[in-house]
Amino acid sequence: MNPRARERMVAQALVDAVVGVGVFVLAYLLRFETGVIATPKGQPALVYYLQMAPFLGLLLPFGLWVQGAYRLGRVRSRVDDFFAVLVGAIIAVVIGLVGTLSYQAYIVPPELKEVGAYEVSRWVWALFLTLTVGLCYSSRATVRAVLERRWRNGVGLKRILIAGTSDVARHVVDKMLQHGELGYRIVGFVDDRAGGDHLGYRGLPLLGTLDEIGEILGREQVDQLYIALPLDEHIKMLQLIEVANREFVDVKVVPDLLQVIALRARLEELDGVPIININDVPLQGLNSLVKRVIDIGIAAVALLGMMAPFAIIAALIKSTSPGPVFYRQERMGLDGRPFSVYKFRSMFVDAERDTGPVWTRKDDPRRTPVGRVLRRFSLDEFPQLWNVLRGDMSLVGPRPERPFFVEQFKQHVPQYMLRHKVKSGMTGWAQVHGWRGDTSIEKRIEYDLYYIEHWSVALDFKILWLTVLYFHRHAY
Repeated sequence: MNPRARERMVAQALVDAVVGVGVFVLAYLLRFETGVIATPKGQPALVYYLQMAPFLGLLLPFGLWVQGAYRLGRVRSRVDDFFAVLVGAIIAVVIGLVGTLSYQAYIVPPELKEVGAYEVSRWVWALFLTLTVGLCYSSRATVRAVLERRWRNGVGLKRILIAGTSDVARHVVDKMLQHGELGYRIVGFVDDRAGGDHLGYRGLPLLGTLDEIGEILGREQVDQLYIALPLDEHIKMLQLIEVANREFVDVKVVPDLLQVIALRARLEELDGVPIININDVPLQGLNSLVKRVIDIGIAAVALLGMMAPFAIIAALIKSTSPGPVFYRQERMGLDGRPFSVYKFRSMFVDAERDTGPVWTRKDDPRRTPVGRVLRRFSLDEFPQLWNVLRGDMSLVGPRPERPFFVEQFKQHVPQYMLRHKVKSGMTGWAQVHGWRGDTSIEKRIEYDLYYIEHWSVALDFKILWLTVLYFHRHAY
């Protein structure tokens, strides 16, 4: 993240903290001072809410940070911004609710409990959530509009020169043009390999050779030089850095590793030694814990709520075809570890006895009468909620595949095994875009890797909602 982007991120976090404090107090006033909502338990003192307000001011930026609302590493639409704010605010409310209940139950003295001290009204939480989402999203929309207007008018732009015209240089240009909010203006390229061709890339000119870099830096008033040369031009890179330093131009070096980077790369440090992690994933550490908590909560509630439908489905399966109700099959999950996936049996027993492992077809003759209905509405997949509860799977992620097919795909499909960097899911980014069943493996990998690289809590909820819409459209 460049310093200007970091400054904007910190400023946005401070704004969110102020919003969190202000909205919490405003929610109290709307709840207890307007007289619109009845107060059968009486009115707690404002001082208790004022003492808790700073806690909420810290929680809101934390919730937004957890699910990636401050990331500038990808293009975000207004819909993405809204879901980011919504889920971040929900995380803040859940943590705040658990925190205040625990504090009120175990720390507050009995005499204060009697007057409702530090017990936050449910109406206050609801108002806090609603107002927070509206104000935080509005602030981001306003900042987006102001920045876009500034960049369109050419105000405060950093003038960028790209050294190199290789694929990695073009990739850098694509990212800069996508992220107008970073305030870059690319003046052109310098490169020896282009010869007499003065046409650069995407309408940007080739300004000269690497030997002319000193004169070009001064003439074009360059602020930053991005060096994106092939690895075999190491000596030229050192010469460019020396010239740029003499001209007080900031230098950024982009390593030519695109051919081996499949996921997001991240710079790490080993006691001062920079190290590039070429296959970094955001779903680790605290993010992994948050996703696991969400999985357990939703899976547990869903299993309890679907006990009656499960019993009906089990009775129908048992009464219409001989064999067990559930079907277990080995699949490959996180880090390539095998696990048994659970499904309602939708085919006759020993359906693959003569054929061996094969893909299912749309009108598969091996399906039982009940199995046809189960597969049409994807009801056969619901026992995988138990896999989610056990930790074998997640609600959202790449769909798990059988080891027999994995052995085939990993030999012929580039980067196939990277999909096992995260837990398998009951639904995924590929599935809601129609890449499920006997469809293109390459397209599924493309969508799976996109999900892994761009994971956030908001994206998970978006996929769950799109899953409901997808099966509603395709079931009828």
